[in-house]
Amino acid sequence: MSRLLEGKSALVTGGGSGIGRATCLAMAREGARVTVADLPGPGAQETVDLILAAGGTAHAVAADVTDPAQVEAMVASAVAAYGRLDCAHNNAGIAAMHVGAGGQRMCDITQAAWDRMMAVNLTGVWLCMKHEIAAMERTGGGSIVNTSSIAGLIGLPGSNAYVAAKHGVIGLTKAAAIDYAPARIRINAVCPGYVETSMIREAMTRRGDSILSTVPMHRLGVPEEIAEAVVWMSSDRSGFMTGAAMPVDGGYTAT
Repeated sequence: MSRLLEGKSALVTGGGSGIGRATCLAMAREGARVTVADLPGPGAQETVDLILAAGGTAHAVAADVTDPAQVEAMVASAVAAYGRLDCAHNNAGIAAMHVGAGGQRMCDITQAAWDRMMAVNLTGVWLCMKHEIAAMERTGGGSIVNTSSIAGLIGLPGSNAYVAAKHGVIGLTKAAAIDYAPARIRINAVCPGYVETSMIREAMTRRGDSILSTVPMHRLGVPEEIAEAVVWMSSDRSGFMTGAAMPVDGGYTAT
């Protein structure tokens, strides 16, 4: 059986850790040549080193998804390295705690915290899609998977800005999917539930039992489980799927 992404060029933002790293590794295992993008630091190159050690093909790019020039250069780097762009996973994101808004109700959130959340988690996705789609149109199509969240499907207490941004990602995904279906570009969103990453460690320390009690499978997910969904949505196996928001959440949103 052939590998799911054999010969394809893939770009992953937030590829230096967590779900992004797991997706890079899974895409490379399935035959993709991977551009690993993340903020400056060792993470992206560490992911590349893991891919190379396993016999895959990858290179690292430093990019801030809130900076239009850096996003344009990031996509150009993927195209320059591998000749085209076939798949993109727009995964870079931050949590409420990263902007000092963890557990805050709407009236308590500062303007600065709100603006930063939107800049990374929503505008960053739009900027990436803007340049990825242009590259894909030039070569006849492609597939984009945006990372939303269960917070893009439901409300969560004390997470107003995060919930708004992640709902926005799903809205953006659906609208863009309609616009670019004639161009053979499929655009979907993955909606992780509670997953074992650095973003949830602090919350698990404070209220781990409470969190697990809301998950029918009574465990956290692992990044590799989200990555498998992203790989499938990126592949031709999901060829009739576009504009969808797929929860991978242990049954959380089914309750």
